[in-house]
Amino acid sequence: MPILQTGLDAAMNALDVMLGVPPGTHRGSLAETGRIPHAPALTSTGTPADLLRRRPDLIVAEQRLAASNARIGMAISEYYPKLSLSALLGSATAVSSGNLFTGGASQSAGILGLRWRLFDFGRVNARISQAKGQEAEALAAYRQSVLRATEDVENAFSSLTSRETQAAMLGKSETALASARQSSFASYSKGAASLIEVLRADEKMLQVADAKAQAHVESAQAAVAVFKALGGGWQTPTTTSAEDKVHTL
Repeated sequence: MPILQTGLDAAMNALDVMLGVPPGTHRGSLAETGRIPHAPALTSTGTPADLLRRRPDLIVAEQRLAASNARIGMAISEYYPKLSLSALLGSATAVSSGNLFTGGASQSAGILGLRWRLFDFGRVNARISQAKGQEAEALAAYRQSVLRATEDVENAFSSLTSRETQAAMLGKSETALASARQSSFASYSKGAASLIEVLRADEKMLQVADAKAQAHVESAQAAVAVFKALGGGWQTPTTTSAEDKVHTL
């Protein structure tokens, strides 16, 4: 459809600009159709704070804080609890599944509440009250950067959870409607139902299938938002065991 093609062309041009090349450079490869690609895996090594601190805004805030006071800069890690990502998820199944998000919305929901465990606000608030001048300003700015970052992560995971729940519900509806359509067609074949009933069943199936496809698109977009909220930019390990994986889309 022309309208959809216009949007597709604009999106491909935007990707080229983001890559620093003229619009249309990668149109040939981007125009190839295929399944939604898998997102890179998050490994369970390290802590949630290690992931969050990859964000450019936190890197800048942390460096400014370190510059304001070398002693404070060296003690930044003290503000972060020593909590592993697998412990945060609280589910051995979720970690070993290698498919956290598509494994079920309940697993995705396990990471909500992340902001309460990432940062020792009591400690930094006490430090702010004791600090003066640029040190106090840098600490306050750092605290606000962490708050905004954790808000982004919370919102991203919340959106992903709801999108996956919706996709799962639509999948069940599609299965039920397919069964109903078969029954309707069987009745029509025996003369017990009209063709209109069969066509209505087909229409409902198409509507739900379209909604499910859109839900999968939104789920993939939400997964991208999660990776962006966590800083992104890591390289996918060449060999990763099932126990080490936390997320693949």
